[in-house]
Amino acid sequence: MIWLILPIVILALVFGPSWWVRRVLARYGRPGDRYPGTGGELARHMLDELGLAHVGTEITEQGDHYDPDAQCVRLTADKFNGRSLTAITVAAHEVGHAHQDATGYGPLKWRTRLVKIAAPGERFGAALLMLSPVIGVLTRAPLATGLMLIGGILMLGLGTLIHLITLPMELDASFGRAMPMLEKGDYLIAGDKPHARKLLTAAAITYVSASLMSLLNVGRWWAILRR
Repeated sequence: MIWLILPIVILALVFGPSWWVRRVLARYGRPGDRYPGTGGELARHMLDELGLAHVGTEITEQGDHYDPDAQCVRLTADKFNGRSLTAITVAAHEVGHAHQDATGYGPLKWRTRLVKIAAPGERFGAALLMLSPVIGVLTRAPLATGLMLIGGILMLGLGTLIHLITLPMELDASFGRAMPMLEKGDYLIAGDKPHARKLLTAAAITYVSASLMSLLNVGRWWAILRR
Protein backbone atom coordinates (compact mmCIF):
# COMPACT_ATOMS: atom_id res chain seq x y z
CA MET A 1 0.00 0.00 0.00
CA ILE A 2 2.80 2.40 0.90
CA TRP A 3 4.33 1.92 -2.56
CA LEU A 4 1.09 3.22 -4.07
CA ILE A 5 0.80 6.20 -1.73
CA LEU A 6 4.47 7.28 -1.87
CA PRO A 7 4.55 8.13 -5.61
CA ILE A 8 1.35 10.16 -5.21
CA VAL A 9 2.87 12.10 -2.29
CA ILE A 10 6.08 12.75 -4.24
CA LEU A 11 4.16 13.93 -7.31
CA ALA A 12 2.05 16.23 -5.12
CA LEU A 13 5.16 17.72 -3.50
CA VAL A 14 6.92 18.25 -6.81
CA PHE A 15 4.07 19.49 -8.99
CA GLY A 16 1.70 20.88 -6.34
CA PRO A 17 3.56 24.17 -5.72
CA SER A 18 3.82 25.03 -9.43
CA TRP A 19 0.11 24.26 -9.92
CA TRP A 20 -0.79 26.50 -6.98
CA VAL A 21 1.44 29.33 -8.27
CA ARG A 22 -0.20 29.24 -11.72
CA ARG A 23 -3.64 29.20 -10.12
CA VAL A 24 -2.92 32.23 -7.90
CA LEU A 25 -1.37 34.26 -10.74
CA ALA A 26 -4.33 33.52 -13.01
CA ARG A 27 -6.89 34.31 -10.31
CA TYR A 28 -5.56 37.79 -9.62
CA GLY A 29 -4.83 38.43 -13.29
CA ARG A 30 -8.50 39.43 -13.53
CA PRO A 31 -9.83 42.03 -13.93
CA GLY A 32 -7.12 43.16 -16.29
CA ASP A 33 -7.78 46.88 -15.77
CA ARG A 34 -7.94 47.01 -11.96
CA TYR A 35 -5.09 49.54 -11.64
CA PRO A 36 -4.55 52.85 -13.45
CA GLY A 37 -0.94 52.04 -14.34
CA THR A 38 0.73 48.99 -15.86
CA GLY A 39 3.22 46.65 -14.25
CA GLY A 40 5.95 48.07 -16.47
CA GLU A 41 5.11 51.63 -15.43
CA LEU A 42 5.12 50.71 -11.76
CA ALA A 43 8.48 48.95 -12.11
CA ARG A 44 9.96 52.03 -13.77
CA HIS A 45 8.53 54.32 -11.09
CA MET A 46 9.76 52.15 -8.22
CA LEU A 47 13.24 51.86 -9.71
CA ASP A 48 13.47 55.63 -10.09
CA GLU A 49 12.26 56.10 -6.49
CA LEU A 50 15.03 53.78 -5.32
CA GLY A 51 17.65 55.77 -7.26
CA LEU A 52 18.06 52.95 -9.79
CA ALA A 53 17.46 54.92 -12.97
CA HIS A 54 20.23 52.92 -14.66
CA VAL A 55 18.24 49.68 -14.29
CA GLY A 56 16.18 49.02 -17.39
CA THR A 57 12.72 47.55 -17.88
CA GLU A 58 11.64 45.51 -20.87
CA ILE A 59 9.27 42.82 -22.13
CA THR A 60 10.52 39.24 -22.26
CA GLU A 61 9.26 35.83 -23.38
CA GLN A 62 11.56 34.06 -20.91
CA GLY A 63 9.46 34.55 -17.77
CA ASP A 64 9.46 37.39 -15.24
CA HIS A 65 12.94 37.95 -13.80
CA TYR A 66 15.67 40.41 -12.94
CA ASP A 67 18.91 40.04 -14.90
CA PRO A 68 21.81 41.13 -12.65
CA ASP A 69 24.32 41.07 -15.52
CA ALA A 70 22.26 43.34 -17.79
CA GLN A 71 20.76 45.15 -14.77
CA CYS A 72 17.29 44.94 -16.21
CA VAL A 73 13.83 44.05 -14.86
CA ARG A 74 12.11 41.85 -17.42
CA LEU A 75 8.40 41.12 -17.39
CA THR A 76 6.22 39.06 -19.69
CA ALA A 77 3.88 41.09 -21.89
CA ASP A 78 0.82 40.41 -19.72
CA LYS A 79 2.65 41.82 -16.66
CA PHE A 80 4.48 44.63 -18.45
CA ASN A 81 1.34 45.95 -20.15
CA GLY A 82 -1.19 44.57 -17.67
CA ARG A 83 -3.07 46.56 -15.03
CA SER A 84 -4.14 43.62 -12.85
CA LEU A 85 -3.13 42.96 -9.25
CA THR A 86 -0.91 40.16 -10.55
CA ALA A 87 0.91 42.53 -12.92
CA ILE A 88 1.46 45.14 -10.21
CA THR A 89 2.62 42.68 -7.56
CA VAL A 90 4.95 40.66 -9.79
CA ALA A 91 6.52 43.90 -11.06
CA ALA A 92 7.19 44.96 -7.46
CA HIS A 93 8.73 41.56 -6.72
CA GLU A 94 11.19 41.83 -9.60
CA VAL A 95 12.09 45.38 -8.55
CA GLY A 96 12.82 43.80 -5.16
CA HIS A 97 15.55 41.74 -6.85
CA ALA A 98 17.01 44.87 -8.44
CA HIS A 99 17.11 46.45 -4.97
CA GLN A 100 18.88 43.35 -3.63
CA ASP A 101 21.50 43.74 -6.33
CA ALA A 102 21.98 47.43 -5.57
CA THR A 103 22.46 46.75 -1.85
CA GLY A 104 24.88 43.85 -2.36
CA TYR A 105 22.53 41.18 -1.02
CA GLY A 106 24.68 38.08 -0.45
CA PRO A 107 22.37 35.24 -1.62
CA LEU A 108 21.76 37.03 -4.94
CA LYS A 109 25.52 37.33 -5.50
CA TRP A 110 26.11 33.66 -4.64
CA ARG A 111 23.27 32.49 -6.84
CA THR A 112 24.48 34.58 -9.80
CA ARG A 113 27.96 33.06 -9.50
CA LEU A 114 26.67 29.52 -9.11
CA VAL A 115 24.31 29.80 -12.09
CA LYS A 116 27.27 30.60 -14.34
CA ILE A 117 29.01 27.34 -13.43
CA ALA A 118 25.93 25.16 -12.89
CA ALA A 119 25.13 24.34 -16.53
CA PRO A 120 28.65 23.18 -17.51
CA GLY A 121 29.03 21.61 -14.07
CA GLU A 122 25.88 19.53 -14.48
CA ARG A 123 26.92 18.43 -17.97
CA PHE A 124 30.32 17.40 -16.62
CA GLY A 125 28.64 15.56 -13.74
CA ALA A 126 26.36 13.65 -16.09
CA ALA A 127 29.38 12.70 -18.22
CA LEU A 128 31.23 11.43 -15.13
CA LEU A 129 28.28 9.28 -14.15
CA MET A 130 27.98 7.76 -17.60
CA LEU A 131 31.72 7.17 -18.00
CA SER A 132 32.42 5.81 -14.51
CA PRO A 133 31.28 2.21 -15.27
CA VAL A 134 33.42 2.18 -18.43
CA ILE A 135 36.44 3.53 -16.54
CA GLY A 136 35.85 0.93 -13.85
CA VAL A 137 35.89 -1.91 -16.38
CA LEU A 138 38.97 -0.60 -18.20
CA THR A 139 41.06 0.25 -15.14
CA ARG A 140 39.60 -2.20 -12.61
CA ALA A 141 40.18 0.48 -10.00
CA PRO A 142 37.16 0.64 -7.64
CA LEU A 143 38.48 3.73 -5.87
CA ALA A 144 38.76 5.75 -9.09
CA THR A 145 35.29 4.65 -10.12
CA GLY A 146 33.86 5.60 -6.74
CA LEU A 147 35.48 9.04 -6.87
CA MET A 148 34.02 9.64 -10.32
CA LEU A 149 30.57 8.62 -9.10
CA ILE A 150 30.78 10.97 -6.13
CA GLY A 151 32.06 13.77 -8.36
CA GLY A 152 29.18 13.25 -10.77
CA ILE A 153 26.58 13.37 -8.02
CA LEU A 154 28.14 16.50 -6.54
CA MET A 155 28.06 18.19 -9.92
CA LEU A 156 24.38 17.32 -10.39
CA GLY A 157 23.77 18.64 -6.89
CA LEU A 158 24.77 22.15 -8.00
CA GLY A 159 21.25 22.76 -9.27
CA THR A 160 19.80 21.75 -5.91
CA LEU A 161 22.20 24.10 -4.10
CA ILE A 162 21.14 26.97 -6.37
CA HIS A 163 17.47 26.37 -5.60
CA LEU A 164 18.16 26.19 -1.86
CA ILE A 165 19.83 29.60 -2.04
CA THR A 166 17.06 30.92 -4.29
CA LEU A 167 14.16 30.37 -1.88
CA PRO A 168 15.33 32.76 0.90
CA MET A 169 16.35 35.23 -1.81
CA GLU A 170 12.85 35.12 -3.28
CA LEU A 171 11.21 35.51 0.13
CA ASP A 172 13.35 38.56 0.83
CA ALA A 173 12.44 40.08 -2.55
CA SER A 174 8.76 39.55 -1.79
CA PHE A 175 8.42 40.44 1.88
CA GLY A 176 11.64 42.29 2.69
CA ARG A 177 11.49 44.57 -0.38
CA ALA A 178 8.33 44.45 -2.54
CA MET A 179 5.66 44.47 0.17
CA PRO A 180 7.22 47.37 2.12
CA MET A 181 7.51 49.36 -1.13
CA LEU A 182 3.88 48.68 -2.04
CA GLU A 183 2.76 49.73 1.44
CA LYS A 184 4.96 52.81 1.68
CA GLY A 185 3.93 54.05 -1.76
CA ASP A 186 0.25 53.30 -1.05
CA TYR A 187 0.07 51.63 -4.45
CA LEU A 188 -2.50 48.98 -3.57
CA ILE A 189 -6.25 49.44 -3.75
CA ALA A 190 -7.99 49.10 -0.38
CA GLY A 191 -8.55 45.43 0.42
CA ASP A 192 -5.88 44.15 -1.99
CA LYS A 193 -3.09 43.82 0.59
CA PRO A 194 -3.87 40.22 1.72
CA HIS A 195 -4.24 39.16 -1.93
CA ALA A 196 -0.94 40.84 -2.78
CA ARG A 197 0.69 38.87 0.04
CA LYS A 198 -0.64 35.65 -1.47
CA LEU A 199 0.76 36.66 -4.86
CA LEU A 200 4.13 37.51 -3.33
CA THR A 201 4.18 34.11 -1.63
CA ALA A 202 3.46 32.51 -5.01
CA ALA A 203 6.27 34.52 -6.63
CA ALA A 204 8.67 33.40 -3.89
CA ILE A 205 7.94 29.66 -4.08
CA THR A 206 8.16 29.39 -7.86
CA TYR A 207 11.48 27.57 -7.43
CA VAL A 208 10.28 25.06 -4.82
CA SER A 209 9.16 22.54 -7.45
CA ALA A 210 12.44 22.88 -9.34
CA SER A 211 14.37 22.36 -6.10
CA LEU A 212 12.43 19.20 -5.27
CA MET A 213 12.91 17.92 -8.82
CA SER A 214 16.68 18.45 -8.49
CA LEU A 215 16.70 16.49 -5.24
CA LEU A 216 14.75 13.68 -6.88
CA ASN A 217 17.24 13.52 -9.77
CA VAL A 218 20.19 13.28 -7.39
CA GLY A 219 18.36 10.66 -5.34
CA ARG A 220 17.48 8.68 -8.47
CA TRP A 221 21.12 8.59 -9.60
CA TRP A 222 22.23 7.59 -6.12
CA ALA A 223 19.69 4.75 -6.02
CA ILE A 224 20.81 3.51 -9.45
CA LEU A 225 24.46 3.56 -8.46
CA ARG A 226 23.84 1.58 -5.28
CA ARG A 227 22.30 -1.32 -7.18
